[in-house]
Amino acid sequence: MISDRALALAQTLVRMDTVSRNSNLELIHFVRDELLRLGVASRLTWNADKTKANLFATLGEGKPAGVILSGHTDTVPWDGQAWSLDPLSATVRDGRLYGRGSADMKAFIGIALAQAQHFLDSPAPFAVHLALSFDEEVGCLGVKELIADLRDAHIQPLACIVGEPTLMVPAIAHKGVYRYRCCVRGKEAHSSLTPRSVNAIEMAARLVGTLRDMAEGFERDEPRYTGFDVPYTTASVGQFHGGIADNVVPRDAEFRYEFRNLPTVDALALQSQVVAAARALEPGMQKVSPEAGFSFEPICEVPAFLGSADDAVTRLAQRLAGASGTTLVAFGTEAGLFKQAGIPTVVCGPGSIEQAHQPDEYVSLEQLGRCEQFLQGLGGVREIA
Repeated sequence: MISDRALALAQTLVRMDTVSRNSNLELIHFVRDELLRLGVASRLTWNADKTKANLFATLGEGKPAGVILSGHTDTVPWDGQAWSLDPLSATVRDGRLYGRGSADMKAFIGIALAQAQHFLDSPAPFAVHLALSFDEEVGCLGVKELIADLRDAHIQPLACIVGEPTLMVPAIAHKGVYRYRCCVRGKEAHSSLTPRSVNAIEMAARLVGTLRDMAEGFERDEPRYTGFDVPYTTASVGQFHGGIADNVVPRDAEFRYEFRNLPTVDALALQSQVVAAARALEPGMQKVSPEAGFSFEPICEVPAFLGSADDAVTRLAQRLAGASGTTLVAFGTEAGLFKQAGIPTVVCGPGSIEQAHQPDEYVSLEQLGRCEQFLQGLGGVREIA
């Protein structure tokens, strides 16, 4: 069962409104101050307007290297969801901690913070780093600044454990998430004079058709990656906007789409195919209007993650969790970015992604207790092997 101290810290964090559209500084400053009481300084890195920050702190300064415990501080909103209780109440009921971010993933952060003194007193030959990021939910934006800061400061961690909800089973792979906005500029005209126009919606629809063809090709032809619930790359369009009236040929259209690529598939190469298809359409459009064409903007580019059951950090997570196997997860995490930075990484944390982002989000106290045992065990590890 989870200790009173760890549960209280988890509840405190859940009660903070850190939806991605808001600042996360209340949470960051709380953690910073808790660590300062133990004599531990924190490194903060900021977004452009300094309304959000990442935090990186080392528990065991002076040891040659450390293991990162990584968590994101932002949550998704609950607007329009049918909650039966206050999403910020952090209610404990029927063996569960309820609230937005309880599973994804403030409880993990609270439990890790509760172990700070334990990590400071640890005989382990490595330090433990806390790495807390902003804006994970909107594209893993903050952690890129955090990783860049570690590189500039010549901090080279041994390994990273990302505490996303995996039911405390180490996850060694997930798909990438690459989202883009496509804006189409045509030429408006009265709908009785269509030959003098470039219909932005129709041109956009052609590119949407290309994406659909690609998606069907993945499903039909791509080699299966056993272990994923959808064992091939997917593509989908999530939003489409355009037009101002029935009798006006639309000048502008916009749509958003995403790829969720297998770890073995290059998502940037897929995006290049889409751009090439757009460029092939532009000459015909520009015969009517030289300004017509397509433009693209990345919304988020979260790389896929591919670790290994043979990685030392995976074996460590298995020992600490008492897990005999590993798993793959469908959702994206910051693990791919840590791995790209040369840090061996595994994903392992309390709760289930099936509860995350849902009304009445919760994590069981049993899972939180297992996580606390996991982190207590980390403090007693003599080597990562």
